[in-house]
Amino acid sequence: MIERTFTAILHKENGLYVAECQEVGTVSQGATVEEALDNLREATELYLEEFPATEGGPVLLTTFEARIDA
Repeated sequence: MIERTFTAILHKENGLYVAECQEVGTVSQGATVEEALDNLREATELYLEEFPATEGGPVLLTTFEARIDA
């Protein structure tokens, strides 16, 4: 068994934390950040049992600005 580090992006939606793994495409949720991450970890591990991941490079995470009419 090997371990690999993945990226989790979280946001709050309807009182729950939604966690998404961009590298694999898995999504989960929880009442706390920790619960959302635990659920995402489990969902990702189950997904990867069925669809093994290929070695890819790191995800590029950046920011950008957008104009919003207020």
